[in-house]
Amino acid sequence: MKADAQKDRWQNVTTSQEMPVPNEMRAWVLGDPERLELTTKEVPVPRRAEALVRIDAVAICATDLEILKYGTPALIEGGPPFNKNFSPGHEYMGTVAALGPGVDEFKIGDRVTVEVHSGCGQCKRCRMGMYTSCHNYGLNYAEHNKGHRANGFTTDGGFAEYAVNNINTMIKVPDSMSDEEATLVVTAGTSMYGLTELGGLVAGESVVVIGPGPIGLLAVAVAKALGASPVVLVGTRENRNAIGLKLGADQTIDARNEDVVARVKELTGKGADYVVDCAGTEVSVNQAVHMTNRGGRICLAAFPKQAVSFDLGALAVNNIYLYGIRGEGRSATHRAMAFMAEKRFDARLIHTHTFPLHELPEGLRYARDRIDGAIKVVVSMRTKTDSAKTAGE
Repeated sequence: MKADAQKDRWQNVTTSQEMPVPNEMRAWVLGDPERLELTTKEVPVPRRAEALVRIDAVAICATDLEILKYGTPALIEGGPPFNKNFSPGHEYMGTVAALGPGVDEFKIGDRVTVEVHSGCGQCKRCRMGMYTSCHNYGLNYAEHNKGHRANGFTTDGGFAEYAVNNINTMIKVPDSMSDEEATLVVTAGTSMYGLTELGGLVAGESVVVIGPGPIGLLAVAVAKALGASPVVLVGTRENRNAIGLKLGADQTIDARNEDVVARVKELTGKGADYVVDCAGTEVSVNQAVHMTNRGGRICLAAFPKQAVSFDLGALAVNNIYLYGIRGEGRSATHRAMAFMAEKRFDARLIHTHTFPLHELPEGLRYARDRIDGAIKVVVSMRTKTDSAKTAGE
């Protein structure tokens, strides 16, 4: 009877004997806050317009650390994600292992990287292309028949061996790109989305990025690839500022030793055309307001846990536009992949450590505490070592 039930689950799904799919997989599951358990789950079955992805590598994002500790911005069945058999992780890539009914856009064996969000396709925001602002966020398959999916946030994500993805979230990975680099496309896509919302093509415009985390560093790379000039990075960590220069920053500013606003105005004339704040502190937001040129634009790309106060008067008087972004919307990840596939910048510079799946908690510790200069930590399902290793070894 059990075998029959398993067979019924896979009716109308295309599989291949060359890539057999097991009935169960290893997966990390979130219990109480900051408590993960490695267990087994049923392998999920793709439905219409979906594919099953065998996860080959997943990067750890700062938002994953927030979810483990606070729950938000994850939302499972309309509430916090704790003790709901939920597997986090959203920056993953892998290999197509099965195809849902009617899917012919991909074939089994394709290497793909993924976007996080697949909106419901029915609400006002989704119809506008703003699927990262889907009105049915968190009210997904478990509660409502809307079809919304945000893997690692509202549905199971990449801290497991398999995940289901809507085909609209999948991007083919070129053979020349490593698994680890492919996990970084989502991060680059978030940076691309911020610049898209600020004005799209930024050739000849000045861009300042505050905060040399993964999104900030790749925002420097994307801005430079789009022709921005000058590109300025503001940070307090010398090693990360140095990576920013390799990724295309024309200048870096050490916020500990310089008047950031005065220095930006010195470099840009009357202020920056675009500012991307990836720090999300009260200090950085106010710096952004005061360093932006009249008629310029500010993108807020960080999630502060508490409300911040900023100089609204300066914003209004100087006709400065303020934008908030969530994730990697408007297909920005596809554009980021195009840049990375053409080697317009080397995202591998931010990948510092790799761990196997069963050492995920150690990888999370490295990412959280920035051990050994960790920037982007990747969990590889195919690593041959049981210990941490740095990129390039």
